[in-house]
Amino acid sequence: MARYIGAALRRKEDAQLLRGAGCFIGDLRRPEALHATLVRSPHAHARIRGIDASRARARSGVYVLTAANLPPTLRPIPLRLTSYPGLTDALQYPLARDKVRYVGDPVAVVVAADRYVAEDAAEEVMVDYEPLPPVLSVAAALAKGAPVLHEALGHNVACAFEQRVGDVARAFAEADVVLEERFHTNRHASVPLECRGLLAEYDRASGRLTVWGAAKVPHFNRRTLAALLDFPEERIRLVELDVGGGFGGRGEFYPEDYLIPYLALTLGRPVAWSEDRREHLQAINHSREQEVWVRLAARRDGTLLGLHARIDNDHGAYVRTHGATVPEIGSALLPGPYRLPHFLAEVRCVLTNKTPTGTYRGPGRYEGTFVREVLLDELARRLALDPAELRRRNLIRPTEMPYDVGTGGLAVHTVYDSGDYPALLDTALRAIDYDGFRARQAAERAAGRWRGVGIGMFVEKSGLGPWEYARVELTPEGRVRLRTGGSSVGQGLVTVMSQIVADGLGVPPELVDVVYGDTDRVARGAGAFASRVTVVGGAAAFAAARQLREQVLAVAAQALEVAADDLEFAEGTVRVRGAPARALSLAEVAATAVREGPALHAEHVYETAHMAYPGGVHACIVEVDPETGQVRFDKYAIAYDIGRAVNPLLVAGQLQGGLAQGIGGALFEELAYSDDGQLLAGTFMDYLLPTSDVVPAATVVQVEDTPSPVSPLGVKGAGEGGCTGAGGAVANAVADALAPLGVGVRRLPLTPAAVVALIEAARGTA
Repeated sequence: MARYIGAALRRKEDAQLLRGAGCFIGDLRRPEALHATLVRSPHAHARIRGIDASRARARSGVYVLTAANLPPTLRPIPLRLTSYPGLTDALQYPLARDKVRYVGDPVAVVVAADRYVAEDAAEEVMVDYEPLPPVLSVAAALAKGAPVLHEALGHNVACAFEQRVGDVARAFAEADVVLEERFHTNRHASVPLECRGLLAEYDRASGRLTVWGAAKVPHFNRRTLAALLDFPEERIRLVELDVGGGFGGRGEFYPEDYLIPYLALTLGRPVAWSEDRREHLQAINHSREQEVWVRLAARRDGTLLGLHARIDNDHGAYVRTHGATVPEIGSALLPGPYRLPHFLAEVRCVLTNKTPTGTYRGPGRYEGTFVREVLLDELARRLALDPAELRRRNLIRPTEMPYDVGTGGLAVHTVYDSGDYPALLDTALRAIDYDGFRARQAAERAAGRWRGVGIGMFVEKSGLGPWEYARVELTPEGRVRLRTGGSSVGQGLVTVMSQIVADGLGVPPELVDVVYGDTDRVARGAGAFASRVTVVGGAAAFAAARQLREQVLAVAAQALEVAADDLEFAEGTVRVRGAPARALSLAEVAATAVREGPALHAEHVYETAHMAYPGGVHACIVEVDPETGQVRFDKYAIAYDIGRAVNPLLVAGQLQGGLAQGIGGALFEELAYSDDGQLLAGTFMDYLLPTSDVVPAATVVQVEDTPSPVSPLGVKGAGEGGCTGAGGAVANAVADALAPLGVGVRRLPLTPAAVVALIEAARGTA
């Protein structure tokens, strides 16, 4: 029997998309649909003294919704993950009530027969604002006498917590070398190709509300919507369409996810909303911005003793559905793949008058990897050690697996399940010819070429539970239908799940149809986040497929009058071993089951209390132009422990795509604000994305030597590792290139202007 897990099959989804036959939210039309546009605050911080919408409402067919029109019992949008005391005092309501707290805070919604009329009417909604001093940095938010964003909280720290392992004071008392540094990671966001949008319709005859445009967590969003609307959950249907990218920011429950369905219920007509790019950059969850103070303790031989970090996460104006996920999981994995017997991370989630934050591909780990890996290179320079050798001396060994880190995140204790980090490092270094480059580097410097090499090692998390659902059934046509609780945000869910079910059942993937993202057609589901779909959803699908296999064999055995053990699956049939002429097609098996009664379907809920922990290494060689500050890539390699690859072609695509986003954060992307809180990156003229001439074609090496023991399939997630190591590797490569000047990198992004400033500062100091 053919094996499909591990086969590099092309994506099943692509044929439809390449023909232009996909259906995105902007493609969907409903009869007599109205169009909504939001009135958003132009102030970063202000009291709302009043709203006059009379001129807008005087227009024919225009409806205006403000907080005063919403139910007085309406609650704020709740948390989905990672709750700590204090967070619920800073949640966001769908519309600002007494105060706005960031530029873009929704104040009103205007609805009209078309978007142009709605936008014209929105210009006539007059809001009387009393501007307040904005708080635009962690330092300003923590300063004595700082304006308080949320009076119920009484200060600007939404929550504080720590991760503690061993005795960090002892580590510094015993240290021969102590490094102390401050780091800043830049605020940026996922900016998917497709902006967010929704279309909601209420059918009075059936009493049902349908919302199109869900992504990522449709079942959670349905529960949340039902609770906020005080509407029966069973009468709400959320439908996920094709999604033009997610990456963590897309698909959470935002204010619009309540407002558009509420308007459809109120007005009795379909209501559509789509954001433009400027609105998207103002409104979608931002991420990454942190201020980190860190100390590292080590012996003279490079042995790491301890690390102490204070992490201030710029949380923006409100706490959204992710809660404290970003700094929690980031601090939990800050030790990386290294032995750190003593560790302390003190974390604060600090509120500022900027767009609220959430997760973005590799949340917390991208930031932490940058800090830790740059710090290790600095330690290597201090000790006159090669950076790769310093890492080798401290890496956790395969014989130490499973390795208890002593931290925790997402309600899971951090225990690395498997991995060979020394082998991963060697694999990545060979891929860029690290030793050869080091041998040539001095001569190249003498010739005036500023070239350097950088390493970024990390451990990721994947397969977050606690459960996922799958149902596999045989259709009358002889096809196999999988209903999965996972969602598709472009990661290849249909292809990968088809391969998993095909192996579990014994049929070709072409016979498998995958249903997802529709709360009417899939009974329940946890969704697509935390690189969990293949690890957890795949385990559920495989188990259900194996159960269905036994049912099919039992029906066929009775019909063919043989023992089930004498049957095999082949080419979409069930046949007798050694007598291929004695066979039933799957359609015939389905028909037999209909006549004789047994149900040919199986459900499975896979539960897990653990996560899988893939590891990876980014290694790159760059050349820096000291006059312009431009950074050019000569070589880039990613070695990644995937555990077991269901589809190596898709894994490679995930890693290469993630790298593009990682390089964007390292070199280009920043959501900057003016002194009065205006977002200065409102278009792609100002928010610079990496283009194809910048992003290198990386050498991707998928390592399958250490399958995960916590996954029935041995798999680990691949969604985030292409991004996680990029900031650290690029920063180290640039610093290595400019090492003769004594340049150190402590901030991202390394834009040309930032690189030139580093060079000028170093030359001035010299």
